Amino acid sequence: MEQKIQEMAEAYKLLADKTRLTIVALLKEKELCVCDITDIIGMSQPNASQHLRKLKSAGLLNEKKKGQWVYYSLNPDVEAYVQCVYPYLPSMKEKIAGLKNNSCDAQGEV
Repeated sequence: MEQKIQEMAEAYKLLADKTRLTIVALLKEKELCVCDITDIIGMSQPNASQHLRKLKSAGLLNEKKKGQWVYYSLNPDVEAYVQCVYPYLPSMKEKIAGLKNNSCDAQGEV
């Protein structure tokens, strides 16, 4: 019981961060690469990568390599106490719709 409470506390602590909660809200809409996330949130890639790494190491995210880019998605097998937060997250569809096409490819050329 104590360990379960500790796991829940850690997960909620991760989600208590505004940036990480925003990332989860974005990934609720669709799978995204770091470039897309940095584009939408307006933060540096190393900073976004650090948040993604924390979410992934806690088991909240999955990652998939496509070519040279890593794409992140919500882990569908994450605990119910994490998933219960998802319906309350605001929609990020408009922000995602505003993404430049192939922002990762464009950043690769810089």
